[in-house]
Amino acid sequence: MTALAERAAHVAARAPRGSIGEAERWFTTRGWRPFDFQREVWSAYRDGESGLIHAATGTGKTLAAWWGPLLEWLDEGVEGQPGRARKVRRSSAPSLRVLWVTPLRALAADTLESLAAPLRDLAIPWTLESRTGDTPAAMRARQRKRLPTALVTTPESLSLLLTREDVGELFADLRAIVVDEWHELLGTKRGVQVELALARVRALAPRTRVWGLSATIGNLEQARDSLLGTHAGPTPSRIVRGVEPKQIVVDSLIPPVIERFPWAGHLGTQMVPQVVAAIEEGDTAIVFTNTRSQTEIWYQALLAARPDWAGTIALHHGSLDRRKRDWVENGLRTGALRCVVATSSLDLGVDFSPVDRVVQIGSPKGIARLLQRAGRSGHRPGAISRITCVPTNALELIEVAAVRDGMFAGAIESRQPLDRPLDVLAQHVVTVAIGGGFDPAQLLAEVRATRSYAGLTDEEWEWTLAFLTSGGAALTAYPEYARLVRDGSRFVVQDAQIARRHKMAIGTIVGDAHITVSYLRGGTLGSVEESFIARLAPGDRFVFAGTPLEFVRVRDMKAWVRRASTVKGAIPRWAGSRMPLSGELSQMLRERLGEASRGILRDPELQALRPLLEVQRKWSAIPTADELLIERVKSRQGWHLYFFPFEGRLVHEGLAALLAYRMSRLRPITFSMSSNDYGFELLSAGEPPLGEALGAGLLSPDDLVHDIPASLNSTEMAKRQFREIARVAGLVFPGFPRAGKSARQLQATSGLFFDVFRQYDPTNLLLTQAHREVLERQLERSRMGRALQRIDRARVIVMAPPRISPLAFPLWVDRNRERVSSEKLADRIRRMQLSLERAAG
Repeated sequence: MTALAERAAHVAARAPRGSIGEAERWFTTRGWRPFDFQREVWSAYRDGESGLIHAATGTGKTLAAWWGPLLEWLDEGVEGQPGRARKVRRSSAPSLRVLWVTPLRALAADTLESLAAPLRDLAIPWTLESRTGDTPAAMRARQRKRLPTALVTTPESLSLLLTREDVGELFADLRAIVVDEWHELLGTKRGVQVELALARVRALAPRTRVWGLSATIGNLEQARDSLLGTHAGPTPSRIVRGVEPKQIVVDSLIPPVIERFPWAGHLGTQMVPQVVAAIEEGDTAIVFTNTRSQTEIWYQALLAARPDWAGTIALHHGSLDRRKRDWVENGLRTGALRCVVATSSLDLGVDFSPVDRVVQIGSPKGIARLLQRAGRSGHRPGAISRITCVPTNALELIEVAAVRDGMFAGAIESRQPLDRPLDVLAQHVVTVAIGGGFDPAQLLAEVRATRSYAGLTDEEWEWTLAFLTSGGAALTAYPEYARLVRDGSRFVVQDAQIARRHKMAIGTIVGDAHITVSYLRGGTLGSVEESFIARLAPGDRFVFAGTPLEFVRVRDMKAWVRRASTVKGAIPRWAGSRMPLSGELSQMLRERLGEASRGILRDPELQALRPLLEVQRKWSAIPTADELLIERVKSRQGWHLYFFPFEGRLVHEGLAALLAYRMSRLRPITFSMSSNDYGFELLSAGEPPLGEALGAGLLSPDDLVHDIPASLNSTEMAKRQFREIARVAGLVFPGFPRAGKSARQLQATSGLFFDVFRQYDPTNLLLTQAHREVLERQLERSRMGRALQRIDRARVIVMAPPRISPLAFPLWVDRNRERVSSEKLADRIRRMQLSLERAAG
């Protein structure tokens, strides 16, 4: 017997009797001991409390939440003899007692394995199953007759359960709901969907306790309140903080040559040799990227650099076929894979203990995202987590240093809850109406018990009911939009076709329309956005699932492809994601630049950038945290204005349009614009009235309510945003399986509704919601307002560098990407770089 086994046996023999004793012994036999925060959760659960567990990835949140219901089951046995109770009940598994809600189907299998271990070891007679979009038909049929004791499910599948007519009986014995990775759902419409579903379940099963699991989030109190709503009343709830954060090491791969005039993405796969060397330092690694297209590119580049890794390197992202993702996840668990190139699809709670290296391609754009990804290595209590950042742009080295500062300062980003999205409410009301109907006053009380709808007005509620019973002012003449009917004092759905369509559309809260990618002869590879497939012509090549493909045609809602012999000429980008800098990281970045302006270059990243920063200081300036740098440059193209607020891409896009609009009011002038995370460019043929505009309040935070919509084609943006609202609210039906509508059809239909409402029902609250979501979700109006308030207090520095500065060069490149040219963009950029290098000496 090993020393560890002897110690475990000794501790187990001394463990207290009863259910807590059984928990102690189970942990001990695995060489563990329960953490204090886990004991706190168990005690609170047994006292009837709900709460939020906040702990670093890999420190035992799952077991903290799972053992509460298990201890309750053991306590319900013969007093002092929980083992005897299990023997008595083993012949029949109890009905549904625990709902475990996970945001991703990819997490369900791993969660099942984690939850099954104590059931198996202690012979607890519970059944444990999942219910997601990947659940086999036979299991679904069995679950329609009887649900398992514990069910792992997704928000969409939970909403589907609420449409069952026997929903009250279904949840009669429910004791606990656990919402995994709550920080990923908070601030999204899927999170609001969960809030409403939890309110409904708690009304049906009042003794149910709700516990959320969360990591890497700044606004814990808001997160808890959004999860629990106001249902608890006098019942206490709490936030339980886990063990002290794991030690995290953040380092970077410094490019061998730092160009003084970098451009976004120019390093790209030039860093492959260094990444290969980093992977070889350990046994298993995850290489994270920010987009699925980048995942495919890096997978191919690593495989080309190390052909001998074939079979031990894989890629993973949300568009791949479920079976391939399962194979990759199992390969990570067993250590069979040396490296996996992945997007955020592997960010969340799947346990990959063998992973000892994590590499981040490009800036993580947020402190919380970096911590989440770092936690995939050393995924066990006490282990050191390490993440190595690989810049795709030399300036991203500053972001690496800044994100390290944010990590040490604990400046974790918050997720702001959504406020009263009526499209989600309309969907939920129909869901409840299908599931046995509702009394409007009782359902209103349920809805207002959520944080998202605590401020729902009587007028908004009455409008929602009228919209669902008649279609509103513009659709009264069309019976198919009268989804609810009054049956006495209750509202119900009587039309079976409406009910069927609604159940099929519950998942429409998630993302863009996808289309399946299949071989002409063979299996399915996965799915991609239809907007990407729509711009392919027969014969075009692209890389997907790590395979060079040639597009053949679209038929039967599938993109049919064949293998291509080479990737040469392939379209490199699909499913791109623009992740702007978070507000917290932006602040840290400005502070780092402020240090650099004083000659303080801490850490290897800033030391490597010394030549670039010296040129920036020589030609222009390096702004401090309380300064705004504006550069004016005259070229053959016209007059360039470069602004550097360092507030993130989305804010800069809105600011560029806003400032262009304000200057055009002083003098008729037309601008072209480009933006990145550091600043934005305004280019005009004539000299812009910058000085006059600054004196007239160009940077003022006043009048944003009027100026922002006026500076943009807000109506067209709202029309695009309305597509999602129309799907979620049930106005647009995406179609039944194998008979789905194309994204173009859905776009045309939602656009028609938008135009009809504008003309015949201008007070329609879904229109109001579309405009509000454009301002907050696409333009980040609140953050833009805060940025302008800061800028309004800052010292404005206007410089006229002799040439485009290092900070401005990436903006120049981004704008020229869009220009049609007969020569390669990279060749033009290289000539420009050489010219600037000669000028810089």
